[in-house]
Amino acid sequence: MKTEEIHVCILRVGGTNCDAETTRAFDELGVKAEVVHLNEIVKRHSLPDYNALVFPGGFSYGDYVRAGAILAKGIWTKLRSDLKIFVEEGRPILGICNGFQVLVEAGLLPAFEGISEYPEATLATNIPIGYNCRWVHIKHENSGNCLFTQKIPKGKVIKIPVAHGEGRFLFSKEKENKYLERLYDTDQLVFRYCNQEGDYAEGKYPVNPNGAFHDIAGICDPTGAVFGLMPHPERAFYGWQLPDWTKIENIPKYGDGRLIFKSVVEYLKKHF
Repeated sequence: MKTEEIHVCILRVGGTNCDAETTRAFDELGVKAEVVHLNEIVKRHSLPDYNALVFPGGFSYGDYVRAGAILAKGIWTKLRSDLKIFVEEGRPILGICNGFQVLVEAGLLPAFEGISEYPEATLATNIPIGYNCRWVHIKHENSGNCLFTQKIPKGKVIKIPVAHGEGRFLFSKEKENKYLERLYDTDQLVFRYCNQEGDYAEGKYPVNPNGAFHDIAGICDPTGAVFGLMPHPERAFYGWQLPDWTKIENIPKYGDGRLIFKSVVEYLKKHF
């Protein structure tokens, strides 16, 4: 598939607020990205027309009940068969921040045994409590399974911002050791919070900005085609988005977030 033939659906509802930045990232790479409201997708029955699906950041439906819960229920009720097609055919699905919350609530992540009827994890209220917007470092832990990080060497530390109030990744206490082992065994662990040198946060704030279990910042499903992360790669796509760009003598053209978008575009070019 040629780059210009790739068609990405960036799905939005009331409360979504990062769709424009996400669209621009794909546009920069020469991909056709279209922001579409959930109601329009349902009305047109058009989700299978796209090669990839993105749930961008924001506060879908005001994050009432729990972050991402209402949108998750909506997509599973209205798009169940289309979502199953996406997963079965290996079409990439990306969830950023609120999108990660949606994928977990919908049972699309971690999906150890396939799409689960009930959430197998949660993204709970931050500790310390409150909205946290800051630049963080995350370390790439994946050994090659996740198609969204093919351009990132294992062990590489990247700089990227977070902006959320409910980003604390958790498993139920009685299953957390078992599920963590599964993440490693099936190469589903993708990013962990760390400092600039790559030392893990070990739960300590602000290196771990939300208290996430095992410093988890992003995971994928067993196929590697469904990926969710709390940090915002679309806000670290260009060098001028870096928080200290005025102090940098030679500002890089791109930031670390571009690597995630570039990875999925290259995957689609080769496999579709």
